[in-house]
Amino acid sequence: MINKVKRKIMNGEKVLGVFLGIYAPSLIEMIGYSGYDFVVIDDEHGAFSHSEIENLVRAAELVDLVPIIRVSYDASSIQKALDRGAKGIQVPMVNTKEDAELVVKRAKFPPLGQRGAAFAIRAARFGKDGGESYFNEADENVLICVHIETPEAVKNFEEIMSVPGIDMAFLGSTDLSVNMGYKAEGAQHPEVQRVIQDLYEVANEKGLKIGSVAANASGAVKGFEMGACYIGITGTSVISNAFDELINETIKIVED
Repeated sequence: MINKVKRKIMNGEKVLGVFLGIYAPSLIEMIGYSGYDFVVIDDEHGAFSHSEIENLVRAAELVDLVPIIRVSYDASSIQKALDRGAKGIQVPMVNTKEDAELVVKRAKFPPLGQRGAAFAIRAARFGKDGGESYFNEADENVLICVHIETPEAVKNFEEIMSVPGIDMAFLGSTDLSVNMGYKAEGAQHPEVQRVIQDLYEVANEKGLKIGSVAANASGAVKGFEMGACYIGITGTSVISNAFDELINETIKIVED
């Protein structure tokens, strides 16, 4: 399957998806029926088994969503994600050029990387695919996205993005604010916003692909206007806000 999200990004188009950290295949189907481009299955913060991740990937493919996995810190997490059928990975806490090079090594087959080869896996249709064509297609289609979410990563931003095989940077604004020491103010602190603006300016000037997260439509629009090509909406925020709005409106009507 061609990775339509990677193709759109490389063609200069914008894509919109949803982050999901709960095991809910039916919710992924609903996201797909709503017309989103991708879903990020959050294995960094979510509580999933490998089998559950595989089922979530199946649900995404059923409704033409591109399944992206935000991997955990386990050394085998990238391998597991891609073997399950993920078309892309988001890798947290990539702080140096060497970190980025390690990501590519784990995500691509030799000679581009050191990903372990197997055909009896879902990504290779349990042995129906194989050989050089499978390896080449897998390497070409995987979207490799690294998180920029520490002052060190900000300092090394251009070096990180110079690594062959890195397709996109993702701005982890919450982690960035925490790592900059602004736990109370969060990502809205002026200094954090200045750093984010600087990163967008560098990316726009250098033609680098950049993505971000948003809690709602206005946040997504702002990200796209700043230069992002890839925005992930936090699914739990959307659901929680919808429940809050519903109960608040109902109570207001009843009390009136």
